[in-house]
Amino acid sequence: MLARAGARTGAAVRRLWPGHCLVCRSPAAVAGIDLCAACRRSLPWQRTACPSCALPLAAPTAACGHCQRRPPPVAATRAAFRYEPPLDRLLPRLKFHGDLAAGRLCAGLMAEAFAAALADAPRPEALLPLPLHRARLRRRGFDQTLELARPLARALGVPLRDDLLVRVRDTAPQSRLAAPAVDDVMTTGATLHAAAEALRRAGVARVEAWVCARAG
Repeated sequence: MLARAGARTGAAVRRLWPGHCLVCRSPAAVAGIDLCAACRRSLPWQRTACPSCALPLAAPTAACGHCQRRPPPVAATRAAFRYEPPLDRLLPRLKFHGDLAAGRLCAGLMAEAFAAALADAPRPEALLPLPLHRARLRRRGFDQTLELARPLARALGVPLRDDLLVRVRDTAPQSRLAAPAVDDVMTTGATLHAAAEALRRAGVARVEAWVCARAG
């Protein structure tokens, strides 16, 4: 109860007193979003990409050459951004320095990007954050993907299932579940594809990959 009250108080304070830009430290343009107008204009939104792996493309196409030759185990991949400035600074601040404010900002921007994409598509039944290895979790003290997925799920009004990938071999078949696996950055896609294969073996009907940024 106290935690919820604290969260409500913090949200109210952010609405009344806009903060500063997490990229350049200038005053934020909008209350509750720690980004100035100039840095917001510089965001590398992912506009045109392969629908299977989210690799940036010069022009729209059904799939990139690699995915046509070797279709990935995910039904689709959505990336909010290309892994370019300022995302290549914000995401490491969350991942390696525990900057949860950077995580909240990135999650809010992901929600903005994906809400438009989901306007004409069925809403997923759950979001599945990729779990951090136990050893890394002990070292860091937090899971950066969960810190992205939790506010993203809340913003989109989608349930969060942070247990399914952890114990996928022990769960009952999820034959009617359609859910995206969530991660911070996609480079080769190996981790997301391994998670997708495990979920498909467990009977998940449709697995997508949702990431904040796509490298490459």
